[in-house]
Amino acid sequence: MKQISGLKKPALLQQIQWILNPAGYMEDAVQELPDIFVAQVVGLGNTLVFVNDPQAIQYILTNDRKEFTAPGEINQILVPLVGDTSIFLLSGDRHRRQRQLLMPPFHGDRMRAYGELIINLADRAMSEMPVGQTFLARSATQTISLQVMLQAVFGVQQGESYEQLRYLTGAMADTFSSPLASSFLFFPSLQKDWGSWSPWAKFLQQRQQLDTLLYAEIADRRAHPDASRTDILSLLMAAQDETGQPMTDQELRDELVSLLIAGHETTASAMAWALYWVHALPEVRTKLLAELDALNGDFSDPMAIARLPYLTAVCQETLRIYPIAMLTFPRQVQQPIELMGYALEPGMILVGCIYLVHQRPDLYPNPKQFQPERFLDKKFSSYEFIPFGGGARRCIGEALAMFELKLALALILSRYELALAEPQSSVKPQRRGVTLAPGGGVKLKRIGQRG
Repeated sequence: MKQISGLKKPALLQQIQWILNPAGYMEDAVQELPDIFVAQVVGLGNTLVFVNDPQAIQYILTNDRKEFTAPGEINQILVPLVGDTSIFLLSGDRHRRQRQLLMPPFHGDRMRAYGELIINLADRAMSEMPVGQTFLARSATQTISLQVMLQAVFGVQQGESYEQLRYLTGAMADTFSSPLASSFLFFPSLQKDWGSWSPWAKFLQQRQQLDTLLYAEIADRRAHPDASRTDILSLLMAAQDETGQPMTDQELRDELVSLLIAGHETTASAMAWALYWVHALPEVRTKLLAELDALNGDFSDPMAIARLPYLTAVCQETLRIYPIAMLTFPRQVQQPIELMGYALEPGMILVGCIYLVHQRPDLYPNPKQFQPERFLDKKFSSYEFIPFGGGARRCIGEALAMFELKLALALILSRYELALAEPQSSVKPQRRGVTLAPGGGVKLKRIGQRG
């Protein structure tokens, strides 16, 4: 069997490029070693094996607890944000228990309840943009997605606590808004409180303030239970595992932070990317508007809107060309096995490289071109198109994220005339924490109203 090769680039240079330019790092690597390579990057363990063959990724992600395990402790990079008991940090039975408790709010009839909320919040956010004014799409979409998550999670739309939650959640996420700022996550040695002026001290203060609000809300809900409430927090507090045990206060806190930050951050970036591509490519915008205009402004059936084929294809292509999550959750090899003719030894840590799978020319001809039609012409397997990961750690919020992306994009395009403020500029992917976001935030200008 063959041995997996490492990149020739020195480890320090790999680490720097991975933090500052992850897309460039992966594209350089695949030129050197096409399907599988050893990467020396910080964060998820110093040495990772990147895999971008769909069949190999399927094998890795569907053989949990046999040849591979998914130890949550590998994701220690996320602890400062989400806490020790977040589903991101759990393994084995604890992870399975928490996942079962978290699943119900994100499926079935709950989606219908979120539809009207998404449409109203998207409309409100865009209506507040003055005509002729340039704004950052990423900031506008963050406003929408954060409010969706807050109102879906807590079931409230206003009040002092709501406004504090909105400010603190957004501020904590913005701590890692640039590649340089993201270094705090990758280098624990930088996580020092040097006084109120230092970025990490400010982050810790905001996190403490958010914790105070969350624990107060949990205590109030426990003291005054209301079985009629259907918000996510109420559903999580009522949920019990197989032994009849509910979540502890810390588990609730950590899952709430995970939902609020991870949930709104990723969707905000996806919406901003979608707005960029639609306005950068007139033929895509024209075709999408023709499909949306057939609704005649009727947004009363969000589920029907979410089923529109070209809208769906545009959203899928948005998540393909620059996936928000670059890697699957890591898996650790448990026993000597062979994969793609390569020898894997116990202890090796593998990640499926979502970004490179989506850039494979054998799957997606001309992968750098934004072509929604590819999703109308072909059905891709769940390991060829994997923006939400796969296996036992597939993103719980996938259905809500896609629903929100489709409805917000449909509403904004149907009712508002927008244009790129810098039509000739090309937006590049940029690290934002552990995700990819549009560099510069996408500058748009509101031209007027449609319809």
